[in-house]
Amino acid sequence: MTPTPKEPDLSSREFVKQSSLYQEFLAEREEILKHKWLESERLGYDIGFERALLDWIRKHREGWRAARRQQLAAQQAGNATAGKQAS
Repeated sequence: MTPTPKEPDLSSREFVKQSSLYQEFLAEREEILKHKWLESERLGYDIGFERALLDWIRKHREGWRAARRQQLAAQQAGNATAGKQAS
């Protein structure tokens, strides 16, 4: 009898969901899905996820990541300022 893989416990799943890497993956995926919808509407047919992914990476990923880094840095700076004021 082969052993069954151990199911990850709830705290491990929550840790993954809260990780910044997973949050960035979800944000990027959302942008790709928006791009897929916009391009599909423009062309009049569903272009599919893979085509949307490759097109988005080629055309938009670098700019999106730069804007995202600036946005996150501004949020962290705001949180640091708020933390100092509360002290």
